Amino acid sequence: MSKPLKIVVAGPIPRDTISTYENDIIMRYGCVTHPVIALSKLLADEGSVVPVTNIHQKDEAGIAEEFATFTNVSLEGINSKEDRGTVILLDFKDQNNREEKQLACMNPIRPKHIKQHLDADAFVFVPITDFEISLSTLKHIKKHSKGKIIFDAHGATTAMDVKGHRHRKFWVDRDEWLPYIDVLKMNLEESQCMSFAREYEHEIPSIYDENATEHLDDLAEHVLKKGVSYFYVTMDSRGCILYHMQDGKVKKDWIPSVKVDRVVDTTGCGDSFAGGLAYGFAKYNDPVRAGQYANILGARRTQGKGWDVFKTAEETEAIREQHYS
Repeated sequence: MSKPLKIVVAGPIPRDTISTYENDIIMRYGCVTHPVIALSKLLADEGSVVPVTNIHQKDEAGIAEEFATFTNVSLEGINSKEDRGTVILLDFKDQNNREEKQLACMNPIRPKHIKQHLDADAFVFVPITDFEISLSTLKHIKKHSKGKIIFDAHGATTAMDVKGHRHRKFWVDRDEWLPYIDVLKMNLEESQCMSFAREYEHEIPSIYDENATEHLDDLAEHVLKKGVSYFYVTMDSRGCILYHMQDGKVKKDWIPSVKVDRVVDTTGCGDSFAGGLAYGFAKYNDPVRAGQYANILGARRTQGKGWDVFKTAEETEAIREQHYS
């Protein structure tokens, strides 16, 4: 019998209040919660999922209740001792664009928080702000574990000001992080935060351009040369691009999206996508298949407000075969 899989998902579990673009109000625990529950359903009795996070003490019972029915989720990585968690307000202006406000700062995840879980097959990092994951943590995993490090760039490209407003930022120190990341995932807007000029004249151009893709090939070459093995860029409803090295050259694969009829809520889509990557790599070690699972989980997250949007491995595989065979 093969060894059970173990996947760590590290980042915040914010207490979210979400105003959707259809003016519904959703209150729930987010971020890490999305990929943890998606992976729990996929793995079932084949493995376990460990959320690693720092939370407020008053959220401990609510978060435990959120995971209570998922028996393969281990809560030993949830730490409330410092009483420092995350609170987020999200106000969607349309299906994809939102205003964000952060009312609490989680203590960063450091090597001490992860050291008991170095036997994991994959580590999924889904920070939402740039201070939540310590670089020393990635270095520690690289040195002491064989598990794949999957990193979502959302946190690295997002800052919080002293009023709690959240803003896009350039990932200026990216080259310090890239050698310690195996699989890097980001959306198109975040990729533009990684592709910056030596100097700008007068004004920095807006990064909010869904058609600005001319920078991606050069960025991918840089990312891969710095040590990342697989680089995914999501393109909203269109799908995602996978870059990796093959025979000494950069190979580019297009993985089309899984179409849905109606979008209910896009909160957590990127986190869910990262969870799909972890499943594909941990179980199959196949980058294209991982991208397919990632697209499926991202699409499924849009289909409702509850956790029933995520399906079992058998149901998810049926969706994959229907869309990608």
